[in-house]
Amino acid sequence: MNALLSKRRFTSLLILLLLLISSALVQARSLPDFTELVEANSPSVVNISTKQHKTSSNRLNKEFQIPELPEGSPFNEFFRHFFGEGLGQQQEPREYDARSLGSGFIISDDGYIMTNFHVVNGADEILVRLSDRREYIAKVIGMDKTSDVALLKIDAKGLPAAKIGTTSKLKVGEWVLAIGSPFGFDHSVTAGIVSAKGRSLPNENYVPFIQTDVAINPGNSGGPLFNLDGEVVGINSQIYSRTGGFMGLSFAIPIELAMNVVDQLRTRGHVTRGWLGVMIQDVTRELAESFGMKHPYGALVARVMPDSPSEKAGIEAGDVILKFNGTRLESSSMLQHLVGASRVDKPAEIELLRNGERKTVFVNIGELKGDLAQGDAEAQIKQNAEPLGMNVVDLTKDIREQHKLEGVKGVFVESVTPGAAKSAGIEPGDVIQMINRIRVSNLDEFKAAMKSLPKGGNIAVLIHRRNASRFIALQVPKE
Repeated sequence: MNALLSKRRFTSLLILLLLLISSALVQARSLPDFTELVEANSPSVVNISTKQHKTSSNRLNKEFQIPELPEGSPFNEFFRHFFGEGLGQQQEPREYDARSLGSGFIISDDGYIMTNFHVVNGADEILVRLSDRREYIAKVIGMDKTSDVALLKIDAKGLPAAKIGTTSKLKVGEWVLAIGSPFGFDHSVTAGIVSAKGRSLPNENYVPFIQTDVAINPGNSGGPLFNLDGEVVGINSQIYSRTGGFMGLSFAIPIELAMNVVDQLRTRGHVTRGWLGVMIQDVTRELAESFGMKHPYGALVARVMPDSPSEKAGIEAGDVILKFNGTRLESSSMLQHLVGASRVDKPAEIELLRNGERKTVFVNIGELKGDLAQGDAEAQIKQNAEPLGMNVVDLTKDIREQHKLEGVKGVFVESVTPGAAKSAGIEPGDVIQMINRIRVSNLDEFKAAMKSLPKGGNIAVLIHRRNASRFIALQVPKE
């Protein structure tokens, strides 16, 4: 009997051991081996160091005066020790060299190198060091601040060029690897996964960033982001950090966008981007309900620029752009990315929603210019919109001049009391231009629109505030 129990225990332990070994083997197979990828692709990655000549202003010495202190006071020696003998006297400006570090990668065997705009911007000298320790002075072929891409050239032949990939097949959750020079440590390798695609960052309207958790630090900027096939899928560009160091949020420029910029820099010396001429915002759940949409998606047009491609095509404020050239817009930022990458003077097909009906229009894409991305007081008649909790008045000459509202149409919000309007975010000084999809340019039109508001429902209100227009969702009280 004891022998039988011992045999059963042995069998159970053996099965458990086999399961543990099998689990370890499965786990080992699931973790990639980066060694071959690094060996094959490191030679295409370069270290970039820059030098910029600067002149100090000695502003402190010119403006700061030693306070009058009693003779022999220990504070006299303190000020002289830390601020020098020449405080308050005119001094000659001091010249010095500011240095910075970054990364880049070779995109052709004849010496073209890609990096970030911010790595080489303002540099008086750019030194490129290869993996075999050869060094070259680089020339800037072109730079584009909007995409943060720069193209350099060194006088060399037969260089190991990186293999350029695509982000179209890149999936969230797959492994990616970065090679660069964080803090000057050449050819440091870090790995992680793709956290998200198509990320929009503040003030970065034309780059749909790849978000990763790859460790990126100062000096990694401009370096390549590889997939497991050894193809470059992005350029490491930014991190999100509260400390200045890596916190698990890194952002890379998609390689297709970067290569498009590089091709334009090589052929014409500058970059052109498409322009639609609309101010847009996301469609929230409440706004989607007010427009009769089952799900919130698309780009809501808050304003159409005068004499823009959109105005010429008949696009109106209040339209919801659902698709651009057949691509469904899951968020408004997608429209900016797609339009920016579109060819200028080429027609684009736009599917939109207007007054509950789908409509297709064709827009001839324009070119983005510059850095856009973009009566008497006694005659005032007040309208107390009590159900919404606000007072509105006609836009008189005095109000227009005081609030710089030349050319703006609508009714002026004079005051807001606790209620639906305040909860929605309407403020005194706003101009209501559209309510519940009805355009209003004076009090009579506003009164008429108020009569059609659905009790207890969500409506869209178009307001003009600080030279910008946007829609907000407002819930009309039930009573």
